[in-house]
Amino acid sequence: MINNAKVDALQLMLTDLRTRNEPIRHKAAFRGCQPEFQALVTKLINQLESELLEEKKSFRDQASSNKAK
Repeated sequence: MINNAKVDALQLMLTDLRTRNEPIRHKAAFRGCQPEFQALVTKLINQLESELLEEKKSFRDQASSNKAK
């Protein structure tokens, strides 16, 4: 199977963002910025998911065009 490094990197970043990192969340709560922190995490996840879908589509399209050659 051919791997796409960018797809792998995006998937790892999304996994990391979705994992509850308690020390960081505790710092955000301590500093009183928990809602802002969570909003940024959600925004990043949405952006990365969109990029991941685009990258997967591009990779599939490229693989399809290579098979047609």
